[in-house]
Amino acid sequence: MHRRDLIRLASAAAAATSLPRWSWSNTLAQRDLFPLGVASGSPTPDGFVLWTRLLDGPVPGTVPFDTPRLPLPASLTVRWEVAEDEAFRRIVRTGQANALAELGHAVHVEVSGLRPDRWYFYRFMHGDAVTQTARTRTAPALHAMPGRTRFAFVSCQRWEQGHYAGYRHMLDENLDLVVFLGDYVYEYAMPKKPPSYQLVRTHTLPAAKTLADFRDRYALYKTDVQLQAAHRACPWLVTWDDHEVQNDYAGLEGTGAAGDFLARRGAGYQAFYENMPLRASVLTQGIGGLGTLDGLRIYERHAWGRLLRFHMLDTRQYRDRQPCRVPGEESPSSVTPTGCPELRDPARSILGSYQERWLEQGLAQDAALGERWSAVAQQTIFAQRNYKMLPAESYHPSTWDGYPASRQRVLDAVQGAGARNTVFLGGDIHQNYVSRVLADFSRPQSPVIASEFCGTSIASASGTAQSRAQEIADNNPHILLARSDRRGYAVADVTPGRWLTSLRVLDDVAQPDSGISTLARFAVDDCVPGPRAV
Repeated sequence: MHRRDLIRLASAAAAATSLPRWSWSNTLAQRDLFPLGVASGSPTPDGFVLWTRLLDGPVPGTVPFDTPRLPLPASLTVRWEVAEDEAFRRIVRTGQANALAELGHAVHVEVSGLRPDRWYFYRFMHGDAVTQTARTRTAPALHAMPGRTRFAFVSCQRWEQGHYAGYRHMLDENLDLVVFLGDYVYEYAMPKKPPSYQLVRTHTLPAAKTLADFRDRYALYKTDVQLQAAHRACPWLVTWDDHEVQNDYAGLEGTGAAGDFLARRGAGYQAFYENMPLRASVLTQGIGGLGTLDGLRIYERHAWGRLLRFHMLDTRQYRDRQPCRVPGEESPSSVTPTGCPELRDPARSILGSYQERWLEQGLAQDAALGERWSAVAQQTIFAQRNYKMLPAESYHPSTWDGYPASRQRVLDAVQGAGARNTVFLGGDIHQNYVSRVLADFSRPQSPVIASEFCGTSIASASGTAQSRAQEIADNNPHILLARSDRRGYAVADVTPGRWLTSLRVLDDVAQPDSGISTLARFAVDDCVPGPRAV
């Protein structure tokens, strides 16, 4: 599909022709086609993206795999409304959109022309069916300095390894945003043998390889009522990691035959777009270009006035193969500089050269514009984790440790740009880490130039014992906290004078009504890089 075809689809979806009620299918008009809920995202000072996806019949994964499906027509008209009040007495925007089979019957509505820094309510309708009312908001005006914002950052929600109780507790956090840092779905089938981790719930889906498979996987995950509630509460900023396609893939390379992997990657990318509240502009080459490099560009910036700007990165699509990984095979679990000389090859990158320059330019813009906080939101832990005590060295090749030259270029960019306060956010490793970010991790005495909060998973199990996590922290003095034993999320409370991160952890991820507590709190003071416990 070429770019002109994407424009045709987007135009059809966003500006559907009004159809009289008598022309609707009576059967469909009387049926609830919104079992996957709603979502919003990409807030700007004058608007946001609204999302839903229509589905008829039993949700895949919740019934036997061979259960007959109820196919939807090629196109269905959906109405939408945005109001200033929950009762929809003051409707400010309304319209219709087509849910097209070519896009999995997903709907993306880009709303604009609203007032900055305001909460709004929205809903979708088809026939007699109406979605639950949801809430979203616009960002502050670009030159405003808000007194405070609160957002959660979260990642890694493997279905069978835990309930999403954390999302229920997010509803009480008074959040402006949720920032999702990857692994929204996992591609695996249920294990054939008893695994080492606890199986909390099950599904009936095969390993996701095709577009239909990935569509089913998102449908399953989005049936979770606590996840749906979190999407209804506020807008989300989203990025991906590896499991939206295949474990540990790197750029155009994965496990298995190259052609099979590229088809799988294209399917995973399209399904990600279909199921996330993203703008059509992220599809740089249309749906047909998703199998190519940069076919779906998800790295972007989001400003929250002059208080905070997010630099959302993509550490998967453009990265070089992990060091000493054999093409077509899985990545090694650890590498050493002596055993793997390519580890320190200066040409290797986790972001790709263009995205590295894009980030450097963005941080320089933050300095020029007077942004108070620059949040670099990306997939995995940024700080160095030497698995051994110096002078011995051993590193995980799939994190930034596998790309030390690329990380050093980012560190040099942070120093050179002169942004006022830089904070790195990460996920992926299913552990909580809090770190001082050094100007050069190869020189432990180099100055602290930024802060990092790498959050634990909301459901996915950790394969690292807490004793091992603490041992790694002891080997790396810039690491202030390392906890592998708890699931949850983090909340950032940001004011002009301070950034406060609270690590929120569940009592028991196996319980859908689990309680929650605060594991630790760390603050970063304005113009003082490095977290401190509070």
